[in-house]
Amino acid sequence: MVMQKITFERAKTIAMNKGLKPGKVKGTDGIQFTKGMNDRLTLIGWDEFEAALKKRGLAVYESGGWMKIMKA
Repeated sequence: MVMQKITFERAKTIAMNKGLKPGKVKGTDGIQFTKGMNDRLTLIGWDEFEAALKKRGLAVYESGGWMKIMKA
């Protein structure tokens, strides 16, 4: 499977269709998609999630419906 970089809007659409929300790992600057049932994560807004991606030079990649956050 080849991971391809996708736009933030496309990632947001895929995430919302899968019931995923943007989250931040507590005590770190790590971010990830979550269903919201993880005690190690704090739910954040989409704007904050996008800003964190940009600040850290990250992008969302997708392949076969799977998404991964990696260096751009």
